[in-house]
Amino acid sequence: MSNRKIQTIQSLAEFHTLCGLSGPEHPLISMIDYSKVVYNTGDSNVLTWVQQFYLIGMKRNVNGKLQYGQQKYDFDEGLMTFVAPGQVLSFTVERSEVRPSGFLLLIHPDFLWNSTLASRIKQFDFFGYGVNEALFLSEKEEAVIAELLKLIQQEYHSSIDAYSQSIIISQIEVVLNYCERFYQRQFITRKIINHQVLSRLEQVLETYFSSDSIVEKGLPSVQQIATEINMSPNYLSSLVKSLTGQSTQQLIHEKLIEKAKEKLSATNLSVSEIAYELGFEHSQSFSKLFKSKTAQSPLEFRAKFN
Repeated sequence: MSNRKIQTIQSLAEFHTLCGLSGPEHPLISMIDYSKVVYNTGDSNVLTWVQQFYLIGMKRNVNGKLQYGQQKYDFDEGLMTFVAPGQVLSFTVERSEVRPSGFLLLIHPDFLWNSTLASRIKQFDFFGYGVNEALFLSEKEEAVIAELLKLIQQEYHSSIDAYSQSIIISQIEVVLNYCERFYQRQFITRKIINHQVLSRLEQVLETYFSSDSIVEKGLPSVQQIATEINMSPNYLSSLVKSLTGQSTQQLIHEKLIEKAKEKLSATNLSVSEIAYELGFEHSQSFSKLFKSKTAQSPLEFRAKFN
């Protein structure tokens, strides 16, 4: 991606031009019929851009491959995609006789100004993932989202009045709430893949805490662990939370306490030496964490084995 020219798309009008469409009816919100999109690729079949607005896509028969951030985005079977402002996208356009269908909903952050959704939209994790898969929908789920998008489309094409903005924002929020529910279902129904991720997480933590380099590196961060698993921190945390009820940070601490108990029960190392081997600069910090997790100090735990 680094060798490709990255366009910065500031306005919805610029995105319409990229899609080969006339300008939007409103400068801050737009509903695009995806079957009418013909990307203006110039001499290349690859488009790379950063957009300054939110995009919610519901598409079928997409003719191309998308890369979101540094990851490939799997939407061969999935229907819905979510892009936040400031994200780098790269789309490889592939020609096909089958026309795509669906909607693209573009929302400039200024459209949400002075609404509760202005801040809440940032809390929907699927916008912030380096997501690597689209949202899959059952027929019933697809019907629900399609109906909601049609309501937004009707309001978008109606005469703008004093109520239009608040009505559309309310409808967008309902769409996002449903999508959050459906993403959680997607996490749960993909148990095999998800548990493979947990197994990989366990392997990464085991390797990290068993390595001598932890003395130099210190305690692993969620970012470091997520990078090792090739996921974004938010995506990994959401997945871990849905499967275990714990955060990634809590799992890191669990592995830390497990290793600490091994050393306390099976070696003669002092508490300070154990703290150092587990990446702590100060043994007091280690003892405080150990007690918060086990309700006993390291020495109290060790006393049970003597």
